[in-house]
Amino acid sequence: MVSATEAKLDVAMFMRDLKFSRYHWQILVLCSLVTFFDGQDFSALAYALPYIRDDMGLTDSMTGYVSSAAFLGQMIGSLFGSYLGDIFGRRPVIIACTIGSAVFTTMVGFAGTAEQLIGLRFVSGLAIGGLLAPVWALSIESMPKSMRATSVTIIMMGFSFGSASAAPIANWVAPVLGWQGIFWVCGAMTGVFSLYLLFTLPESTRWMVAKGRPAEKIAPMLARFKPGFDASPYSTFILSDERKTTDSANPILKFRELFVGALLIVTPLIWAAYFFSSFAMYLKSAYGVIFMENLGIARTDAAWLGSSSAIIGAIVGVALLAMTEKRGPGWIALAPLLAIPFVLLVGFGYATGGTYLVILLLIGSTLVGAGHAAVISVTSIYYPSTVRATGGGWASFMAKFAAVAAPIFGAQFLSGRQAAMDGYLFTAGCLAGILVCILALAWFARKLTSAGDVARAS
Repeated sequence: MVSATEAKLDVAMFMRDLKFSRYHWQILVLCSLVTFFDGQDFSALAYALPYIRDDMGLTDSMTGYVSSAAFLGQMIGSLFGSYLGDIFGRRPVIIACTIGSAVFTTMVGFAGTAEQLIGLRFVSGLAIGGLLAPVWALSIESMPKSMRATSVTIIMMGFSFGSASAAPIANWVAPVLGWQGIFWVCGAMTGVFSLYLLFTLPESTRWMVAKGRPAEKIAPMLARFKPGFDASPYSTFILSDERKTTDSANPILKFRELFVGALLIVTPLIWAAYFFSSFAMYLKSAYGVIFMENLGIARTDAAWLGSSSAIIGAIVGVALLAMTEKRGPGWIALAPLLAIPFVLLVGFGYATGGTYLVILLLIGSTLVGAGHAAVISVTSIYYPSTVRATGGGWASFMAKFAAVAAPIFGAQFLSGRQAAMDGYLFTAGCLAGILVCILALAWFARKLTSAGDVARAS
């Protein structure tokens, strides 16, 4: 840290040396709640879909289009949200997208045709996708160095818990209010939370420093991390661990920053790993309940099984990232490596029903979710603060190609037991892709543990 007599404070060093505090905990909880309600709104359709198919008589292909609409919205929203998050800040984009998610999720419940469902789910997907990269950036930029990747996994555990919460909501609400009530309840809950965010969500301090915000606005933020700290002697704040990036708001120039130096190889590997992981995850998210129904598991039991695996997978993902923080991203490969044999056992029909099948499905789904959470954790950590949301947003954008394709491509796996088994075999192939990409990423990024290291390597 630079001495006070020089009137310059290295905020990177200041924040790196902090112990995990009550304020860190507050940010982590808020970000986790943001993703909780984001996940709840997003996954509402997966649990409402069996009822919608019965009510509207959707064909398999139309079911695929309805499921893909939100993914397409997320895909586009991730770019706009991340870009706006780097230009205007994390806080306003997160709040605006949370409000948008609440409004449009509620409106989905008023859809009367498949076309209306597609349109409303697309628009709600814009909001749902737009807030993830800014949330990741806010979390990474607020945590001590040893908690950056783990913090992303923890807040995405919120997404998993939110996704899981849609299952009991569907089981409790659908018999009373129909499938429409699932969206009304989820949207209303998100709306109440968005009002709470208006008064509690802070801006990223590192982003404020990187963007050259006035010292009088930065100083109070530092005192939140370390109560009693007097920043008044300092007139200048810097980030010594980040390279200088373009000051232009031109999105093309910001995009080019994602390929400077070592990032030329690291960025494509992140995209590829996230792509394969998303294909496996969103195939499970969109059709997991239907797959399990076709394997002979009752609909409500399948919903509870999907919910349980999401929760356990999120917890396992956090444990996995605790090792990754210390030993490198190669440990992320452990989840897909262990998942492959369990998924293959289901795909090749070695379990025809009963407890054995349930155990295989639970373990396989858990490891798929854990690996996905771990992959997400590294999508933003290697970028400077001024383009961190952009980096996460583009990774999310590339991954959403898989998310959009998964329900459409996966519609061929909806008709009968053998088709569902083929779906699990395809999932195993996606897991193998994750494994290869993560191992390559671990090799090329073995000396890159932060944006500062990337700067030095460049």
